[in-house]
Amino acid sequence: MYVFIGYDSPEAKELRPKLRPAHLEKLKNLNQAGKIVLAGPFADGSGSLIVFNVSTKAEVELIVKTDPYVMERVFERYEIKPFTKVLP
Repeated sequence: MYVFIGYDSPEAKELRPKLRPAHLEKLKNLNQAGKIVLAGPFADGSGSLIVFNVSTKAEVELIVKTDPYVMERVFERYEIKPFTKVLP
C-alpha cells in the first residue's frame, strides 16, 4: 500500500469546487478497481489523504499525475509514502 498526502495550494479553495466532479470520477473508477482503501480531505482544510492498494510507487505516481487536483494545482505539493497496514 501507499499513502498520498496532498497539501493544498493558496488557490485550492477557489479551484477545488470546479475540479471536484472530475477528481471524484477518477477516484470512483480507482475505487471500483480495488485500488483505493480510503480517501478524503483533512478536516482542517490543509489538504487530502488517499491510501492506495497498489504494488508500486510508480503506479501511484502515474495515477496522481493525471488527477485533476494535481494537474490544476489544487495541491501545491504532495508526498507518496509506502504504508503498512497493521489494524484492522
